[in-house]
Amino acid sequence: MCGIVAAAAARNIVPVLVEGLKKLEYRGYDSAGLAVIGQDGIERVRSVGRVAELETASASTQSVTGIAHTRWATHGVPCERNAHPHVSGSIAVVHNGIIENYESLRSELSAQGYVFTSDTDTESIAHLVQSILKSEPDLFTAVRLACQRLVGAYAIAVIDHAQPGRIVVAREGSPLLLGVSDSGNYAASDASALLQVTRNMVYLENGDIAELSADKVTITRLDGTLVDRPVHVSQLSAAAVELGTYRHYMQKEIFEQPEALANTLEIVGGSKTIQPGIFGAEAGNLLADVDHILILACGTSSHSGYTARYWLEAIAGVPCTVEIASEYRYRTSVANPRQLIVAISQSGETADTLAALRHAKSLGQTKTLAICNVPESAIVRECALRFITRAGPEIGVASTKAFTTQLAALFLLTLVMAKVRNRLSQAQEAAFIEQLRHLPVAVNKVLELEPEIEAWAKRFADKQHALFLGRGRHYPIALEGALKLKEISYIHAEAYPAGELKHGPLALVDAEMPVISVAPNDQLLDKLKSNLKEVQARGGELYVFADADSEIPESEGVHILRLPEHYGELSPILHVIPLQLLSYHAALVKGTDVDKPRNLAKSVTVE
Repeated sequence: MCGIVAAAAARNIVPVLVEGLKKLEYRGYDSAGLAVIGQDGIERVRSVGRVAELETASASTQSVTGIAHTRWATHGVPCERNAHPHVSGSIAVVHNGIIENYESLRSELSAQGYVFTSDTDTESIAHLVQSILKSEPDLFTAVRLACQRLVGAYAIAVIDHAQPGRIVVAREGSPLLLGVSDSGNYAASDASALLQVTRNMVYLENGDIAELSADKVTITRLDGTLVDRPVHVSQLSAAAVELGTYRHYMQKEIFEQPEALANTLEIVGGSKTIQPGIFGAEAGNLLADVDHILILACGTSSHSGYTARYWLEAIAGVPCTVEIASEYRYRTSVANPRQLIVAISQSGETADTLAALRHAKSLGQTKTLAICNVPESAIVRECALRFITRAGPEIGVASTKAFTTQLAALFLLTLVMAKVRNRLSQAQEAAFIEQLRHLPVAVNKVLELEPEIEAWAKRFADKQHALFLGRGRHYPIALEGALKLKEISYIHAEAYPAGELKHGPLALVDAEMPVISVAPNDQLLDKLKSNLKEVQARGGELYVFADADSEIPESEGVHILRLPEHYGELSPILHVIPLQLLSYHAALVKGTDVDKPRNLAKSVTVE
């Protein structure tokens, strides 16, 4: 989950490295560092904490070739000696990923006399490359041979003071792309880091190794075979990854949701019908033979899957199972070749989801669909069908607009599945399309409730615990609300189906444990009202997000916020918005780092 940047150019690249790290800080912010080729050797600057500290420390550093890193700690505590880059002799290395055989490499290299000064798995890469250089003096060849010995996931960049002007990068399981331009060549974990210098991107495949200089890029496979990877012009703009007038990226991304949804749903904007082709040219034939859907996802993405299960079974009549990706491949499951595997990931590089997808395919389940926000990502490339959510870059660690656009994509999948199974009438299809078109407007109306939500946040931000309740398709929304609160405010929060209150959680309820309930006006409303009475009777304080016509009266200890309209099946998309705002404002009151919550990073590219 770390971020790496590398640059070779005809000018000082230190500002490019630092600015690139600022854009990648969402991937990790325990420490940061850079290494450049100086006149007298490798010049290394490292700092504990944020990139801003590294920027100050490296203000006088200059070079035309260098590498940089922002760290999310996996092996070893956050401290300067564990910060990247790691140095061995004349070389320096930065690394994103986990080397699974680092202990055996460490023992082997220690026996050769190499001294380890950190607790990281990365330092073993540095010493391994240095040891190979003794017999194979070419840096590119030495890194290529070293990569053949590594087990695990990695994106690495290596420089050698003895071979100035050269950077060698390699990828296996962790994201890495190149930026090419007339003024220099670059590498990074994410395109956002390189928009400052170029929009021309080359996406490396697993097993690729590349050499960069100021005027040349060479790419081979690990066996030395030359390959040619196409240049893509990134559609991201530099403005899209800037904070602008907002206080935090999370706030910006919450308020970008109407636009993100409009862009995602543009595919049905002028149409009176929905066609399977929105998921790919082969979707019609592939989906017609599907008899079950298995959704694989982690974290927030799994909550979108849980919501979709209600839609898929109720509207499309297709059985659906949702699996936590990190668990799926470690248990024995029953393969079904007619099953559609749906992999959901914002980044498309989530290690657990990617591994689960590959496991599912290894069992002969080749009907695969990616729902992802990054078109060039690994998960998209490995699926037969794909739907790209057009949320735009999501920088805040706590996902917001990626979640709601995933829900929109999954609802489109529901309608397509209903259609191919002859369960969707023309009238129903037209009604759902109209609701989808109106969705951005409806979300805008919910965002207007922010002042009231902010007032609520002040009332319970000092609490230590919170309980979220929902029923039916809104139970996953309660799960997402609890997750948001945990992520950025550090308030311990749990979510339960409201009907489960009396089966245990009610024992936790008292005046010091606020209960947040999602209460749309649906067929379960009366049941939910009864559950809320149970909380009230035991002295609990209720915060209820209700539809305008839910008819839940406000009273002592019962606070009601009414959403502007009832939205039927699409109600989960509207009801998650106030929960996002509630978590955001609670975090502001508590003074936590909203965009960079402790111990977390955005793109989980390690298991």
